[in-house]
Amino acid sequence: MPKSASIAKHLPLPVSVRWLLPMVLVLFFLAILIWLPWQARQLESNERQEQLIADTLWVEQSIRFQLGRHEESLRGLANEIATGHPTPADVQQRMGRMLKNGAELKSVVQVDPEGRIVVASDGEAPGAQAALGPASLAAEDRARRSRMPVYAEPEPGAASQALKMDLHFPIYRGNEWLGSLVATFQLSSLLDEMVPWWFAQDNQISLLDRDDKVLARRSSAGPGHGVYTHKRALDLPGATITLMTDSVKSEPKLLPNLLVGSVIALSLALLWSLFALWSHISRRLAAEGELRQQMTFRTAMENSLVTGLRARDLEGRITYVNPAFCQMVGYTAEELIGRSPPMPYWAPDVMQEYQDRLANVLAGSVTPQFETLFQRPDGTRLPVLVFEAPLVDQAGNHTGYMGSILDISDRKRMEELNRQHQEKLQASARLATMGEIASTLAHELNQPLAAISSYTTGALNVLARGGDISTLKAPLEQACAQAQRAGQIIRSVHQFVKNRESQRQDIALQTMLDSILVLIELQARQHQVSLQVELPEALPLVRADRMLIEQVLLNLTRNGIEAMADVQPLKRVLRVVAHHDPAAAMVVVQVIDNGHGIPPDVAERLFSPFFSTKAEGMGMGLNICRTAIEFHGGTLSHRDNPQGGTIFTFTLPVAG
Repeated sequence: MPKSASIAKHLPLPVSVRWLLPMVLVLFFLAILIWLPWQARQLESNERQEQLIADTLWVEQSIRFQLGRHEESLRGLANEIATGHPTPADVQQRMGRMLKNGAELKSVVQVDPEGRIVVASDGEAPGAQAALGPASLAAEDRARRSRMPVYAEPEPGAASQALKMDLHFPIYRGNEWLGSLVATFQLSSLLDEMVPWWFAQDNQISLLDRDDKVLARRSSAGPGHGVYTHKRALDLPGATITLMTDSVKSEPKLLPNLLVGSVIALSLALLWSLFALWSHISRRLAAEGELRQQMTFRTAMENSLVTGLRARDLEGRITYVNPAFCQMVGYTAEELIGRSPPMPYWAPDVMQEYQDRLANVLAGSVTPQFETLFQRPDGTRLPVLVFEAPLVDQAGNHTGYMGSILDISDRKRMEELNRQHQEKLQASARLATMGEIASTLAHELNQPLAAISSYTTGALNVLARGGDISTLKAPLEQACAQAQRAGQIIRSVHQFVKNRESQRQDIALQTMLDSILVLIELQARQHQVSLQVELPEALPLVRADRMLIEQVLLNLTRNGIEAMADVQPLKRVLRVVAHHDPAAAMVVVQVIDNGHGIPPDVAERLFSPFFSTKAEGMGMGLNICRTAIEFHGGTLSHRDNPQGGTIFTFTLPVAG
């Protein structure tokens, strides 16, 4: 290294350069000392503003929530008044309870459409004209037209402590306006009741109208300084009212030094931690109290149910029963909880059914709804309807099954009474049907009887003349055939009208049609109607009650024959066709006529009881037919025949 370079290396730095770095560091430190308190001041100022906004929002929501509670109370009272159930005394009592629930509510008045008082909470005499200002009358008109509650703008001129605001709640029964419920709120009381004391100690709270004029004010700690302010509209339908908060706090001052600020910050942090811990404990205690209330409410609700409740675990053991279930089966909860199958309330004759269903439940295949029998300790039977559903805990795990049990004893009795009434009605309808075709029967029986008389008279004449006895064979055979024909007619009538118990069986449709074919042919010949029966040979058997289906066939064919009375004789064709619908497991039967058809106004009431287009008809034929078909699980309908007339279609379940 050169000597000159070595000398330059050991020369001291200039004074300006040696002081530059310490000065920069000191200035930087001073800047930080100045900046940190200023930043803390700014942060505190922002936090105060944000806290004020949050507290203002909370107060606004509290006020709106309390007003919403009053609106719901008025809605319930308006609905009850619309139904006409409560008396004026009951309405006034309800109004009194509403006043007790909120000191800000000063009065509630029911007025009629003319503005006269019907009921008032302060006992003002009915019939007097309600004292409503122009703004309140305008709000009442808006509420009437919109059918929604509307607030009135506070009336100007009164002192701020006496300013009031009316809420008009219209009362409608259908489209009829019955008047309104007018609830009057004192604005100063609204602030006194809804604004918490701790918030009022730090802020001046005001209610402003649309022109920012003060309607009510609360300032427990004096007027605000105008530094931290916030406005929030109350969002009341019909009225423009703004909630304004003005903090009594001034701008935060700079901390004298960072040490004091640190100590204050640590102290505040400790207090905040204690407050947070206390808040957490308070919330936990409140949550536990709410949980106890909910459990108490749920228990009371379950104990008041008339529906039996039963819970079982995955092994079939009973884990819970309610009093209604215990009352049904006649055993106490202590006797049932923890009990494993077989259960003491299972009826012995359906024990296998219980065992099979329990096996399906344990295998994970639960029947959502089924009917069964329970047996009490005294031996009485109880028909019940059971709804079963899986029990899933909060983690989504399947822990058992919950069953709801309904006592259907009354329903079973009503079904039996209804069945008996239907049987009587069907028997009456069959007799009425025979009465309607009595003239046809008389005519048809008269022909074979007259033929028998003629043949026997001829035979007697042959015997009287001493003729050849061998010539008597032909007239006697004809007389015998006519007697058999008359007997067949009598047997068909007797078989159709005789009363017997309803009984389902597997039977061919052709068999049922053959039983009443004589009666159908009698009417067809009388009205010059051609009968065509088209039943496939491979048509399966149906599961049906023979008596009911024969009645349906006879009613539908008779209606079709009579519908063609005004049609040309060549077009009077009645067809009875059937086919098998494998997809629905049903046999579809159609009775097709070429008559006058069914007008739309008649079609709407065609199956209604006691509706008939015949002067002598009872109006029960088609109604009984539909009831009989639906009793079999099928349907009965009709539609227009494209060739003219009507097509009646009904379905019957296939046997097996």
